Amino acid sequence: MAEFKLHKLVRKNVRDLTPYSSARDEFDAGNGGYIFLDANESPYGTGLNRYPDPRQKILKALLAKERGIGEDSILIGNGSDEVLDLLFRTFCDPGRDAVITLPPTYGMYNVLARTNGVENREVLLQSDFQPDVGAIMDKVDEKVKMILLCSPNNPTANLFHPEILEELLQRFNGLVVIDEAYIDFAQKPSWVTRLAEFPNLVVTQTLSKAYGLAAIRVGTCYASPELIAYLNRIKPPYNVNHLSQEQAFRRLLNTQVVKKQVKTILSQREILRANFSEIPWIEEVFPSDANFLLVRVDDAGRRYRELLEAGFVVRDRSNQPLCENTLRFTVGTPAENKKLIAQLKTMR
Repeated sequence: MAEFKLHKLVRKNVRDLTPYSSARDEFDAGNGGYIFLDANESPYGTGLNRYPDPRQKILKALLAKERGIGEDSILIGNGSDEVLDLLFRTFCDPGRDAVITLPPTYGMYNVLARTNGVENREVLLQSDFQPDVGAIMDKVDEKVKMILLCSPNNPTANLFHPEILEELLQRFNGLVVIDEAYIDFAQKPSWVTRLAEFPNLVVTQTLSKAYGLAAIRVGTCYASPELIAYLNRIKPPYNVNHLSQEQAFRRLLNTQVVKKQVKTILSQREILRANFSEIPWIEEVFPSDANFLLVRVDDAGRRYRELLEAGFVVRDRSNQPLCENTLRFTVGTPAENKKLIAQLKTMR
């Protein structure tokens, strides 16, 4: 790969942009003691009358310590979808640039590309649900700014082989974005540990899955300080509200509970796998590094309707490439999984 120069990937209007500076960006409140007359807020204390910390300093400090990286390598967003959208808006010129995605994969990549007027060049995964590096590189030209990979992948649940991702990082002179929404279930190291090796590596994560905080919408981005600085230029000033920052901080302090819950989910996943294998109309149970199982069945539409009528909401993924007649089952609680297994065994 030629020498990687991040600034050449950034849209000119973003490079030239003077970022918006909020009232709370202009000084360090420190230990407090100030009378705040700067942001046109209500002076009457409700506990929520002040704007949230635009830099999420306390939350970033905790994440930096846990991940073993600098705070300047972290961006926190209103869910990882906002983080991904910021990447599109920072690096992809509408009507000119392109990204590469690898179906079957997370559907928001294509939605974000279309919303931002960016071409999405799709390269199907291989039959084992692994990326085809040669086919990907054949799609690369000067317009392609990012390759978006979900690992563990949704909906296929598998991790991509590290040697494949390393080859992409070495050969592609653009951003390789690895979406690790399900990494806590994979029991493999995060790519965050390798940021220093690859200047073009971007890792996104979320507190919506293993941490059980889907309702508060907190996502994270880990990359070089230079890249994070560009994202901060266009980030809305108060994109993560105070309540979300507070709940995220509390949960991150309680990682032992999270690890215990993840351990239970992994154990229950294997119980589901074993029982699924005994159901005659389930034809294949795919390997999983996530908190869900993708299974191939005889008639996905019929089985989806039967389960819905019985009170079980699952996901029919049959409209995705390589996923004909498949259903996706999230691992529930032990009690929920027991009820599911009993229901499956009544279906003929």
